[in-house]
Amino acid sequence: MKQEQEKPLTPREIEHFHQRLLTMRRELLGDISHINGEALEGVNRVELSNMPVHMADVGTDNYEQEFSLGLMDSERKMLKEIDDALEEIVKGTYGICEGTGKPIGRARLEAVPYARYCVEFKDKLEKGLVALPKNNG
Repeated sequence: MKQEQEKPLTPREIEHFHQRLLTMRRELLGDISHINGEALEGVNRVELSNMPVHMADVGTDNYEQEFSLGLMDSERKMLKEIDDALEEIVKGTYGICEGTGKPIGRARLEAVPYARYCVEFKDKLEKGLVALPKNNG
């Protein structure tokens, strides 16, 4: 059964996704700030204490700090994807698959508003059947 061709997004739909992306961006910035604060708090807690510190506590603090830094890195990457999607809205190319040039399905954009690729292309990309478009490195 052949999939129905997606139609380009309407201005109203683009505005809907624009608002979703802005909301996601605000939430991520708050999360990054919170995680950063917690990671630094853990470092300061160890440095400021005059009490002897058990090695297991140091290990736990190090793990928590590394976990927080990894989470921050992941959140920053998502923030970049969101910023790129917001830029695509400005350029008038939002919702167009960077691999095929076809419209990305609305259901996919609802799930991942910063999606760069349609489901079909993303699936082929993950299976190694197509190469990453040149504009994405």
